[in-house]
Amino acid sequence: MGTFKDVVGHKDIIKYIQSAVKEDKVSHAYILNGEKGSGKKMLAKLFATALLCEKGGQDPCGKCHSCIQAETGNHPDIITVAHEKPGSIGVDDIREQVNGTVDIKPYQGPYKVYIIPHADTMTVQAQNALLKTIEEPPKYAVILLLTENADMLLATINSRCVMLKLRNIKDALIRKYLMENLEVPDYKADMCTAFAQGNLGRAIMLANSEHFNEIREEALHLLRHIKDMEISEIVEAVSRAAMYKLEITDYLDIIMIWYRDVLLYKATRETEKVVLKDQVNYMKEQAKRSSYEGIEQILASLENAKARLRANVNFDLVMELLFLTIKEN
Repeated sequence: MGTFKDVVGHKDIIKYIQSAVKEDKVSHAYILNGEKGSGKKMLAKLFATALLCEKGGQDPCGKCHSCIQAETGNHPDIITVAHEKPGSIGVDDIREQVNGTVDIKPYQGPYKVYIIPHADTMTVQAQNALLKTIEEPPKYAVILLLTENADMLLATINSRCVMLKLRNIKDALIRKYLMENLEVPDYKADMCTAFAQGNLGRAIMLANSEHFNEIREEALHLLRHIKDMEISEIVEAVSRAAMYKLEITDYLDIIMIWYRDVLLYKATRETEKVVLKDQVNYMKEQAKRSSYEGIEQILASLENAKARLRANVNFDLVMELLFLTIKEN
């Protein structure tokens, strides 16, 4: 787990947490809000570890008995709330794991820290149960609510917590992390960084995913050959795309990045900032064939396709219309 120095980005949040720990001005409840993969769990664990570190510094020392317990997930004063029902935290989960134990004083440290992942999936009853603890917590209790959408929490909970919003990380930091820590080659780091859109967790997942490479190759194969495809071949391409229904956003994003690269090259005749560098020769050909208006129409069609799929419009119909638009432009 390391220390706050190992965290990529989120410097403002880290500075705030360190100041609160150092000056002993810790609130009783926090909301760490950010999309999946943004680093909420890591920050929450580091926050909890720093609060209980025996050295009493603003950063976990990583060496004391308390830090070692936290690192291995065995600290008696750090409670991570679990739930059996997928996608929902029920009132019994909160009553048993939080309300039922919060009055028991810390076993060995100055604080008792509750971490609630996916807190935005709490039922209204569960939130009301938690509200009682947040309104009148023991002095030693610190509750960390991890959410992707804090708006799903009751206004009464939101108003009683300190909100820490995790922002997107700069592309340069993500790219550097992938190349230095995961030894990802530069062309792949560029690709994963472009797709991650400021989310380090997603970038790491993509860098380690063989399945993502399959999706990438399928999408690029389509783009290289669609100009010569007959209608029957386009229908077949739709069937192959259906294999990636669960990752269709990644599939469409690859196509979008391709055409943004084409547009960039067409406008500047430069390849330095192109993301899909191994496709440059094909892009040059595409740039000659497609007009600016045609490329913009394709990019607009990609956004429309995403919106229609989110609205559960027929998959095959949406993809056929998209592929035909791509072929015609």
